[in-house]
Amino acid sequence: MRFLKVLFTAVCLSGVVSSASALKIEITQGQVKATPIAITNFYAPAANDASKKGEELAKIITYDLKTSGLFEPLNPAAFVQDSASLQQSPRFADWRILNAQCLLCGKVEESGGQIKVQFRLFDVFKGEQLLGLELKVESSKWRRLAHMIADEIYKRITGEEGYFNTKLAFIDESGPKGKRRVRRLSIMDYDGADVQHLTNGSSIVLTPRYAPNNQQIAYLSYEEGAPQVFLYDLPSNSKKHLHTFAGYNMSFAPRFSPDSTEIVMSLQKGGSSAIYLMNIATKKLTNLTQHDAVTSTSSHHIDTSPCFSPDGSQIVFTSDRGGIENIYIMGRDGSNPHRVSFGGGKYSQPVWSPRGDLIAFTKMQGGVFYIGVMRPDGSDERLITSGYLVEAPIWSANGRVLMYAKEERKGRAQLYAIDLTGRYEHKIKTPREASDGAWSQLLNRSEMSSNAGSKKTPVPAAPNRPAPAPAAPAPTAAAAA
Repeated sequence: MRFLKVLFTAVCLSGVVSSASALKIEITQGQVKATPIAITNFYAPAANDASKKGEELAKIITYDLKTSGLFEPLNPAAFVQDSASLQQSPRFADWRILNAQCLLCGKVEESGGQIKVQFRLFDVFKGEQLLGLELKVESSKWRRLAHMIADEIYKRITGEEGYFNTKLAFIDESGPKGKRRVRRLSIMDYDGADVQHLTNGSSIVLTPRYAPNNQQIAYLSYEEGAPQVFLYDLPSNSKKHLHTFAGYNMSFAPRFSPDSTEIVMSLQKGGSSAIYLMNIATKKLTNLTQHDAVTSTSSHHIDTSPCFSPDGSQIVFTSDRGGIENIYIMGRDGSNPHRVSFGGGKYSQPVWSPRGDLIAFTKMQGGVFYIGVMRPDGSDERLITSGYLVEAPIWSANGRVLMYAKEERKGRAQLYAIDLTGRYEHKIKTPREASDGAWSQLLNRSEMSSNAGSKKTPVPAAPNRPAPAPAAPAPTAAAAA
């Protein structure tokens, strides 16, 4: 079951400013100008696999920062220093010619089944080091170092947590449209790497939702005939039916509580659906809304798409109890349900921002679908993207980006991400067609390596040694274009 609609409001990201202490992007309101950044290959002391990884690390970091819309990586063909000479000291005057505001360089070494990276981020115009860290993980997880570095850079420049060291769950789609369409629950890295299929496609699966602890994924499956909620346990790579709800036709639209111990979802009985809360461990079920009709306009009504507020005290949901689908909010015990959407059209799929300041939703109005956001009290509603069919918004871990599903008129399903200004949108890399995206929280470093050395270590500012002179004249600013 897919609910379609879109509208979007947001806290915008503003331009780049240089404070008295360091370069910083202020996240306020207004037009954003991407920060030019030079991302060099990571230097490897020995010509081995580490040198290849040094090139790949730079490519992954470039992709992450570019897709945020806040950074504009410069063309490496214009770079004025190689990775070896940067280990001594940057020639800041040469980098200023390229208009690079930030410069990233680093060193990568591999031994004993581990890979270690030291990196430095510089403010080119001030000639100062902004950030220096050493990170270490198991060699098999080396790609995650790049996402971790991108997160550190994002945080240093914006003052907010990044969202690149995460996993995306999605429905991988292949084959002809209709009953023969193969849909598999899958997960991958933010940049589309390391795709893993969790189900085999023998039954339809929809609407995956990550638990906030990153340990489980709740999803809808037709495996037992009628749609039912299943849980996939990631550490054990196993799945199970959440529960058999006697007397109900189907269960759907699951979402976890902030502490990952409960699931709020819809259960259908007869022609109506209501919202229930279930304790995962005890299976205790609590009815939060009623199945009975509440207006004379319809014999049945539908309450669905529930989602907790970040503090767990409230639940936002969709209901047609007023005659048309709108967004409502109630207490976690079902108390005081009240409507908050009044912008016209049909609303669905509300999702509370992890920051608590906004609710994203899908909306259909005038035959057009939108993704939008509003304040929890329904004010400041804004549309940020639209299309033939756009739906199912989901927040990044830092609450600054939305991922959503789009279907073009030719019928191809694809995932996209868009920042809250609506200014920067990009297609998510997936192996085939994809729908129903879900975003994990930031991965803890303890999930990446059991070795204590995986903790980040500060790297002091580089010594003020003169760098070797260039072998050839430095390129002009035009070369950066």
